[in-house]
Amino acid sequence: MSLIALVTLVVHNYDEAIAFYRDALGFELAEDTDRGDGSRWVVVRPRGTAPGTGLLLALAKDEAQGASVGAQTGGRVGFFLHTEDFAGDHERMRAAGVRFLEEPRHEVYGSVAVFEDLYGNRWDLLQPA
Repeated sequence: MSLIALVTLVVHNYDEAIAFYRDALGFELAEDTDRGDGSRWVVVRPRGTAPGTGLLLALAKDEAQGASVGAQTGGRVGFFLHTEDFAGDHERMRAAGVRFLEEPRHEVYGSVAVFEDLYGNRWDLLQPA
């Protein structure tokens, strides 16, 4: 059996990214290890997610990587955050300063609203039907 364990998200600053994912989205900091060369191994994940699964926050190392921050999926929704309490999470995230790009929609597949992370990557907050 195979599974995707980590997805890399290129960021401008480790600490501001950790703060956003932890404080605004409610993720947990699963690992933050100094690698000794100025880089860190930083993993965040939604609370309750299986160990070994999450986002690897990787510091942009050069101009090309820096240019990809916030545009890693070409302006499309690239990340999907499932919830069991859409209304509660939507309100909590708005109160924490998360920028939603639309009002909540109630579709056949569930309740959804698109938001941006601190760099402009687009996410769906989604409670499946």
